[in-house]
Amino acid sequence: MIETDFIPKGVCSRLIHVELSDDGKTVERVAFTGGCNGNLKAISKLVTGMPVEQVVKTLEGNTCGPRPTSCADQLTRALTQAASKATA
Repeated sequence: MIETDFIPKGVCSRLIHVELSDDGKTVERVAFTGGCNGNLKAISKLVTGMPVEQVVKTLEGNTCGPRPTSCADQLTRALTQAASKATA
């Protein structure tokens, strides 16, 4: 299993913990610290078991209010970072 802790920028959440399958292609678990608790728990449940590539394609570029990013967008960055560990 590949695990990483990602510190998001420009959003309310303070940390995104990501766990991927050994090959880095499937989301096994996501946990946010801080942010909109109910929404972020829902996102975590929805992406669990999904291919990393699909999650990134779906959520990348999502914004929150006037911010140029969102917790969902920051999750795509965390997933990309974690997946890169599988190819390293």
